[in-house]
Amino acid sequence: MKIGLLHSLIRKDEKFLIDEFNKKKGIELVMIDDREIKFNIGKDKFNLDIVVERCINHSRALHGLKLFETAGIKCVNTYSVATICGDKLLTSCALADHKVPQPEVRVAFTEESALKTIEEMGYPVVLKPAVGSWGRLLSKVNDRDAAEAILEHKAVLGSYHHSIFYIQKYVEKKGKDIRSFVVGDKCIAAIYRSSAHWITNTARGGVATNCPVTDELNDISVRAAKAVGGGIVAIDVFETTQGLMVNEVNYTMEYKNSITTTGVNIPQKMVEYILQVAEGRK
Repeated sequence: MKIGLLHSLIRKDEKFLIDEFNKKKGIELVMIDDREIKFNIGKDKFNLDIVVERCINHSRALHGLKLFETAGIKCVNTYSVATICGDKLLTSCALADHKVPQPEVRVAFTEESALKTIEEMGYPVVLKPAVGSWGRLLSKVNDRDAAEAILEHKAVLGSYHHSIFYIQKYVEKKGKDIRSFVVGDKCIAAIYRSSAHWITNTARGGVATNCPVTDELNDISVRAAKAVGGGIVAIDVFETTQGLMVNEVNYTMEYKNSITTTGVNIPQKMVEYILQVAEGRK
């Protein structure tokens, strides 16, 4: 079986995944650098059974998946999953469609309507770019002065993504949230991410500790994964007074800090699932 690994830089996450693939007999791993690959739409003939997407750049990941699928190659995750998870607005819509609990989210298209929306929701709120990762460009808005300033800055930045105002009600998470890992139809592991800052992403300095996978956490994590199309995803979950709520769903999940933390061989679980998809058993 030939498996393509679509990648950018080879990080620890990818090294762990490569090591697990190399343990399997009868597997040929083909490295596909997204900085070097070329496509000839309608004429590409890739001798691959499946492509595993591990790009850093969202645009390359998204378009690479579409081009491989157009050429008839199975992909993990799929183009559809990447499209939904790569856009917070689409993720929120998918979660709402499947009745998965999430914090209140509103969307506006102008500075004026965004300010009115924020005032209707009540402070504090969090402004997020619809497309982005690693906790970048998030703004906690505590009052009208801050709202006016941030909305103006976003408008002046001028890009397409900053012209859509994605507004989420701020959730008091008491210094931590949960990152759960779903492979197929099971939540295989989870971590707490703790920080003195309101942004708890490990990429921003959050500290990872093990989080037990309760029935409630497994249920909401799997439901969130199914809402976006399934596969291999990481779910950001808030613990609230109303119960667990899903914040975001990530389609190129990072797990290097979570293997020893949870005691779960996450890349091994990923490889087992990928092989099942390649063989048509998933």
